[in-house]
Amino acid sequence: MFNIFSKDSSEKPQDVKAVREALLVFIKQELQKLEGGEGKHIKGFELFVACLPVEKYLYESAVFMEEEGRFKAEVQRLADDFAIDLPENWTMESFFVEELPPDVIKMANLEVALYIKTPEHAITQKSEKAYVRVLNGEAEQSEYLITSADGKINIGRERKVQDTDGFIRENKIAFPDSSSNEGNKYISRQHAHIEWSKDTGSFVLFADEGGVPPRNKVKIRSKADHNPVKLTFTELGHPLQEGDQIILGESAVLEFSYVSNPS
Repeated sequence: MFNIFSKDSSEKPQDVKAVREALLVFIKQELQKLEGGEGKHIKGFELFVACLPVEKYLYESAVFMEEEGRFKAEVQRLADDFAIDLPENWTMESFFVEELPPDVIKMANLEVALYIKTPEHAITQKSEKAYVRVLNGEAEQSEYLITSADGKINIGRERKVQDTDGFIRENKIAFPDSSSNEGNKYISRQHAHIEWSKDTGSFVLFADEGGVPPRNKVKIRSKADHNPVKLTFTELGHPLQEGDQIILGESAVLEFSYVSNPS
């Protein structure tokens, strides 16, 4: 299976099968470095891909994006072949990003990197740049670029509003009050905010005063777990993952992603 890469690892694979085999060789090489039962301490793997937009379909097919669990099964087979004991509930996730994050293991011939999560170093370092897209409701923009340098990224109705202390709050992701869109109706002026967390290496969503009961609400649903998470306290945030959908009020929906919408 791996013979085609034994002579020249610098050649870039050009089709789905070759890309998949290259990725598996890469992961296999990292698995082979584990000794003395270290595999049992692995919580999971995260594969980051920073390919060109025209190549994305190759990588999506290579990691079986439409077939949940299939690429994980391929990695499990590799681990079994080399007698590497992985824990029962280890995870395998793939992310498409514009830039490879720091503190990851990078491939030599592809813009791909691997992050191995362990209890001793479980913080996932993701890209410090992401996008928030409006799926339902009417905001001033259909997509927002957010970065770790932005500080507190406020979300709410109207661009500038007065908070309970009398200060003016500016919502970067603003839903105009004048809109007739039904999704805007139940968005509070101080609904939620997003901040970059150095501790978790991710963007974190917080509900603000207007987004917790008994007022309006903030809910998150991930691709991996379809059970929605409700934010009921302003002090407790939710680390955002690729593809998370954020519901504001009754029906306004945002989507969090590390990849810009090509349209």
